[in-house]
Amino acid sequence: MRYKTLGRTGLLVSELCFGTMTFGGKGFWTAIGRLPQKAADGLIGRVLDAGINFIDTADVYSEGEAEKILGKALAKRRRDVVLATKVFGRMGPGPNETGLSRAHIMQAVDDSLRRLGTDYIDLYQIHGYDAVTPFEETLRALDDLVHSGKVRYIGASNLAAWQLMKSLWISDTHDLHRFESLQAYYTIAGRDLEREIVPLLQDQGLGLMVWSPLAGGLLSGKFARDGKGPDNARRAEFDFPPVNRERAFDLVDLMREMADARDVSVARVALSWLLHQPVVTSVIIGAKTPEQLADNLRAPDVQLTEDELARLKEASELPAEYPGWMFRTQGRHRFPESSEEG
Repeated sequence: MRYKTLGRTGLLVSELCFGTMTFGGKGFWTAIGRLPQKAADGLIGRVLDAGINFIDTADVYSEGEAEKILGKALAKRRRDVVLATKVFGRMGPGPNETGLSRAHIMQAVDDSLRRLGTDYIDLYQIHGYDAVTPFEETLRALDDLVHSGKVRYIGASNLAAWQLMKSLWISDTHDLHRFESLQAYYTIAGRDLEREIVPLLQDQGLGLMVWSPLAGGLLSGKFARDGKGPDNARRAEFDFPPVNRERAFDLVDLMREMADARDVSVARVALSWLLHQPVVTSVIIGAKTPEQLADNLRAPDVQLTEDELARLKEASELPAEYPGWMFRTQGRHRFPESSEEG
């Protein structure tokens, strides 16, 4: 297992992160996974033994049950992991039991600590953008949590580039702790992140955690173009995230060539592509079975050649959009030796 620093910190995290969205199975989340405590214990043991030291969860997963199960599964090995969770989603019927207000954050962090059975969270992330609460209020509350010792680092998830940059400006201006990472959707079939967010992450030194790296299982190679796939697959009940299916299946066909040549799964090739992207800090993998986990854990063993990476890049390239194509056009005057600069 390889390790990378998280953003501008000195914290080392494994290039594979284990996600716990399949733990519990309550309410809305039953479509994603229903793993009980015993099954979760087994997966967590395998994950830690494989060298993964980064585990991600959220308070909303199975309405808090995922955090409870994870806390029990970690038990005495809590200090072996960088533990990440999130705040934002609705956790009760009251008007203040959701969002990123100071009131909700302060209540939510204590609830997460109790469910996880720990006295600190390594990475506390906002789970989205709250249009009601000013960023200043959210960031000051998070800064207080770092100073209190309940939280060690803070991160964000599912923000637009302008929202993330605004938050960084506020933190820098008011001497508050900054977000050190962004958790976002990114796959070979969904490279939208590269338009605005990837340049921002590279410029500001933030880490990138990738969620749904197989596009909800669509890039696993187990689905046919007509939509048929495993009966218990996540996509069968929860068709998310949105994907251009024709484009995705064209890429699956190309990755299958590379997978067959190595006698590995298409999923490993899709994960390997992400691990080859310099901006990626850690790829979040989830699993319902030990077999699925074992396959994903071997993704770092797949080393794609320069030719294969070039073919995959060309096949998955985003269509040109303004102002990106103007940057490239004008950049030719500054970097005449390369039309890609700009």
